[in-house]
Amino acid sequence: MNYNIHKIGGILLKDKKLLVSRTRGKDFFVAPGGKVEKGETLEEALIRELEEELGITVDKNKLKKLETFYAPAAGEEENMLRMDVFIVEDWSGEIKPASEVEEIQWIDSNYPKEMKIGSIFQHEVIPKLKNISLIE
Repeated sequence: MNYNIHKIGGILLKDKKLLVSRTRGKDFFVAPGGKVEKGETLEEALIRELEEELGITVDKNKLKKLETFYAPAAGEEENMLRMDVFIVEDWSGEIKPASEVEEIQWIDSNYPKEMKIGSIFQHEVIPKLKNISLIE
């Protein structure tokens, strides 16, 4: 599939809830992550983004590929997004918003209806996580 934006997302789970974050100046919540930079592997990009955005350290061996998704980018529907999503099985450090992240929340599939969730997470990731009993 053709795409012009390539991002990586990390699924952090606690008590059957998924961590989502919102970037400063944006309306949509998504899993932490970001753009894959030239020369980076998917895992290297995710490890870098999790450190920058949440201040946590992740070992490459604790990342488990969930799936690759494609969709129009939230708020930029003229762009096609490829999102490689990994489950983060363990991390060290205290999760706190850093860098461009303004807000984080732990949600399950019954998140508040007024909360805007990025399309891949709303339509693909959250239902999949619920289906495989990783979130409520």
